[in-house]
Amino acid sequence: MAQDYDSPRNKDEDEESLQALGKGTPSTSSDIDDDENAIAEDYELPGADLSNEDSSVTVIPMQGDEFICSVCFLVKHRSQLAYMTDDGEPVCKECAA
Repeated sequence: MAQDYDSPRNKDEDEESLQALGKGTPSTSSDIDDDENAIAEDYELPGADLSNEDSSVTVIPMQGDEFICSVCFLVKHRSQLAYMTDDGEPVCKECAA
């Protein structure tokens, strides 16, 4: 249906549509709040007591072809070695850039 935007507007239609919007708003906002509360319950806050939780992560020791960057302190593969400092400390390519 085409609408003529140059024609005068009927104010009664505008008021009715605003009232309809006002009636629908409270019910939808309470639904949103309930959903936000349910989502928030699933998140763990930093510093929460996790003493009764078991860790499922397997720690693998540093391999012979890896090094610890002296700038970012991350374990990197030898292919990521950019250079050695004068003190003999390795620096990765990302930190050297």
